[in-house]
Amino acid sequence: MAAETQSRNAISVLIVEDDAPTRQRIVSALNDSTDFEVRQAATFTEACACLAQQCPDVLLTDIQLPDGSGMDLIRRIRQTSEQTEIMVISILGDETSVISAILLGANGYILKDAFPADIADTVRDLLKGHSPISASIARFIVRRTQSQESGAPRSDLNTAKLTAREIDILWGIAKGYSYADIADHLGISRQTVPGYIKNFYRKLDVNTRGEAVYEALQQGLIRL
Repeated sequence: MAAETQSRNAISVLIVEDDAPTRQRIVSALNDSTDFEVRQAATFTEACACLAQQCPDVLLTDIQLPDGSGMDLIRRIRQTSEQTEIMVISILGDETSVISAILLGANGYILKDAFPADIADTVRDLLKGHSPISASIARFIVRRTQSQESGAPRSDLNTAKLTAREIDILWGIAKGYSYADIADHLGISRQTVPGYIKNFYRKLDVNTRGEAVYEALQQGLIRL
């Protein structure tokens, strides 16, 4: 589908959603602001064609598409770009779908029945380093963590040898705080936060915030 250019320096957003009313709702909400340059796709094939032209700043994607999976779109983008912010908007709230999307590189996961009132603000939060997640999804992540801890305490593992400051920053990311919020909370310079993140990415052998949070939960380094 045709791109709708609004501003030379606008944030490029690709919306991949096969349900036309839902897609138009998101497009209309973002087009109300001059911040965004919006493209849209109704199928996996259309989305791939858009990605071939330009990798967006933000991808908003459904999981179930008529001719493919949003998971494959996430994987495809992460093979070429770590900068693109990715948020899933789906009716699928099961653990496998959510964890898989996060492990592939999604930064946020919103259920359609918990659609945010202001999608534009949600996208802006995503770009600030937040990870929007529906409340019901956050709850089962908590339950999953508590279940693992009750069965086999792992809080002393820290096999990656993260420092206390690295764990503090990782906890802030898991809570969805921005880099500036984390820096203010810890009393450190905002410019030092990416350096700590780079260090624990290397120690945990991960490439995304979602992977880092998941691995930290698995090792009992943080609690949500």
